[in-house]
Amino acid sequence: MSELDSGTAVAAAAPGTPGGRITLVGIGPGSVEHMTQRAREAIAEADVVVGYATYIKLVADLLEGKEVVRKGMTEELDRAVHALEAARQGRKVALISSGDAGVYGMAGPTYEVLFQAGWTPDDPVQVEIVPGASALNACAALVGAPLTHDFCAISLSDLLTPWPVIARRLDAVAHADFVVALYNPKSGRRTRQIVEAQRLFLRHRRPDTPVAIVKSAYRRRQHIELTTLKRMSEHDIGMLSTVLIGNSATFVRDGLMVTPRGYANKYDAEQGFEAREGEKAGRSLSTGLLGWLETLQAQHAAGHTVADLARLHGLPADYIAATLAEPAQAEAPAAGEGEG
Repeated sequence: MSELDSGTAVAAAAPGTPGGRITLVGIGPGSVEHMTQRAREAIAEADVVVGYATYIKLVADLLEGKEVVRKGMTEELDRAVHALEAARQGRKVALISSGDAGVYGMAGPTYEVLFQAGWTPDDPVQVEIVPGASALNACAALVGAPLTHDFCAISLSDLLTPWPVIARRLDAVAHADFVVALYNPKSGRRTRQIVEAQRLFLRHRRPDTPVAIVKSAYRRRQHIELTTLKRMSEHDIGMLSTVLIGNSATFVRDGLMVTPRGYANKYDAEQGFEAREGEKAGRSLSTGLLGWLETLQAQHAAGHTVADLARLHGLPADYIAATLAEPAQAEAPAAGEGEG
């Protein structure tokens, strides 16, 4: 037997035992209507269904005649070990996660357990991951289109990640103007993390930056609040909530939170969406990489130092120096690249 860091024992396969199957099933936001067909099939095919008790309840109508193993909130490794042991016995196991199994779900812990047990892709035990809509997708769909441009997800849970690591990530993405989805924002014992996240974002974002707080998306107790970054921590936020923080362009209109994709940078809506002066449809912006490099070279030729340009553009000096050292190049013809 091998041991995980948590002390959880992992059994090796018995000689001659036929391999089973572990299917990591992302069940989506929680309503059966939003599960994929493959997720339904994987549960239907399973002999054993393993999951957190709350997630088991969400798919209760699909579990008739199956062995069901319910585990607690902090027993992720135990769920993975149980799934592996059952699969070693030749059984088909559905190991379920809400949302997507690969986004703060069971895929990572399961592979850790598998590798500790000596599993490889050639092992008799087969492994499949069935993707599902994550909380950020579900919550975004309910409030409008806040994720239309660049975004990222950060968990505020410090049960396994040191707070300074989380704080550095929060500060970096706030400065970089990402739309951000905060997972695990608050619990009965973790009440200050959301306040610290707000403090870090307010260093870089306007107080009136739009924020959506969505609790239990597509579930029976669904609740949605639209607020601002300044007021965010005053609202009811818990472990079943996902917090979406807009970027500098995000706006709220008629109760909908929208992040523009950037078409206004290139097209003039008042002129029938004709390309603006200096812009070409299907080509990079005049302020895109090649246009910016031309500007950078001109500024450098005019006497601006690398340090001056780094301050002007808010970029590292070594990056500015490296780009200036590269020879100029023409933009290649577009080949199947769209803007939508």
